[in-house]
Amino acid sequence: MLSVVKSFGLSGLAGFKVDVEVDISLGLPKYDVVGLPDTAVKESKDRVRSAIKNSGFKFPINKITVNLAPANKKKEGPIFDLAIAVGILGATGQIVNTKLADFILIGELGLDGTLRPVNGLLPILISAREKGFTKFIVPLNNAKEASFIENIDVYAFDKLKDVVEFLQGVKGALPVENKIWKSEPGYAHEDFARVRGQAVAKRAMEIAVAGGHNILMVGPPGSGKTMLARCVPSILPDLTFDEALEITKIHSVAGVLDQNKGIITSRPFRSPHHTASKVALTGGGKDAKPGEVSLAHNGVLFLDELPEYSRETLETLRQPLEDGVITVSRASGTYEYPANFILVASMNPCPCGNYGSRDLQCTCAPSAIHRYLKKLSGPLLDRIDLKIDVDRVAFVDLKTDKLEESSAEVKKRVDAARKIQLERFKGEKIYSNAKMNTRLIKKFCLLDDESIKIIENAFECFHMSARGYNRILKVARTIADLDGSENILPEHVAEAISYRTLERISL
Repeated sequence: MLSVVKSFGLSGLAGFKVDVEVDISLGLPKYDVVGLPDTAVKESKDRVRSAIKNSGFKFPINKITVNLAPANKKKEGPIFDLAIAVGILGATGQIVNTKLADFILIGELGLDGTLRPVNGLLPILISAREKGFTKFIVPLNNAKEASFIENIDVYAFDKLKDVVEFLQGVKGALPVENKIWKSEPGYAHEDFARVRGQAVAKRAMEIAVAGGHNILMVGPPGSGKTMLARCVPSILPDLTFDEALEITKIHSVAGVLDQNKGIITSRPFRSPHHTASKVALTGGGKDAKPGEVSLAHNGVLFLDELPEYSRETLETLRQPLEDGVITVSRASGTYEYPANFILVASMNPCPCGNYGSRDLQCTCAPSAIHRYLKKLSGPLLDRIDLKIDVDRVAFVDLKTDKLEESSAEVKKRVDAARKIQLERFKGEKIYSNAKMNTRLIKKFCLLDDESIKIIENAFECFHMSARGYNRILKVARTIADLDGSENILPEHVAEAISYRTLERISL
């Protein structure tokens, strides 16, 4: 007897429908799963057999063939366990008179018949809804993740037996109640009020966050670069619901989503160690999972001691910094993950850290400095909008008890600037000035004659690239937004140019 149950698989962040076809026929006891299953799917036969028996149902002693269609797409993970189990029960007549064809079944089974949560449920639900499916049966522990998707009915259960009773009409159930999403402030390690001095660096940080620009801090050890970076979460603009869904999809697929919350409510702040591999940073591995650049999507990626990362690892940042996406190619396929983040990086000017310092002597040989900086290529640095010197704090600034401007005050200006940008780019599918393309730059970054003269002189003096020119315009647009100015003024252009040069060190 043949039974067909609908489920969904994942390819990157895109879901695709899978028909779980179960055929039970006479013959020697045998259990085959076909349709490009991976190891986790093949092992489902042991989980399904035990789950059916321990739930009080009969497991057939016949020839069982499970086909996962379409057969040309690789099926990964244990998410098909529930559909296979229900298909076997349907093929043996243990489930009758049901509306099984109306539902998408997703879930991993424990040996006792318990439904366990699965990774990637949110992108599956969104993809399925786009394809016209509206009814789903999922594990109870995935309920919160499903509760923020509108216009679908999601039924969450804890055990296989409960699912069977619901499908047969023995036991009723209500769909998961929709919840209203609310943004929450991210955890802030530090506050700008506790950062002494460094007025230029704090101003640059404000501009970077307000416009979504990348920033590099260069300075000696102990100058406060890491502390400044850890203040960034305290001034990040509030997350929008659309952005939250994008982040949650990535974290769900990667298996790092907090099931107690079910959805991301604050912007991520990722800080991988400099020993992180290229795969850890960009994504990949056997299952081509998202890496740090994608987990930082719509948030911040902080790379401390930038030259300590391998050159090969750093060069992989060039695509996401330019395009806002990362392409991961593996034997199993090619996957594209969003990677639209603010890069906050810090570094010493030399191995000892004192090159160019106003009060300390550098002990490094010129060749050592050259090797140290050689890891940072010109094309990579050209993609960083703001590069600033961060020198040691003077004693007069340290001894004062006066608090500096708080992060809360800075965030007010950042939020106001982001509000202007959201209104400006309505319908463009971007949220910040940093992501403007050439068409939008020409439309929103108009300059007067004096501003054109300033940027022309800078272009010739500093031998800027076309990319560098465009990034100056984007930063100038953000500075104007922070000032509440509709037009980009000469002072905005001049300040933007000042962040493209470094007095301490030539990169």
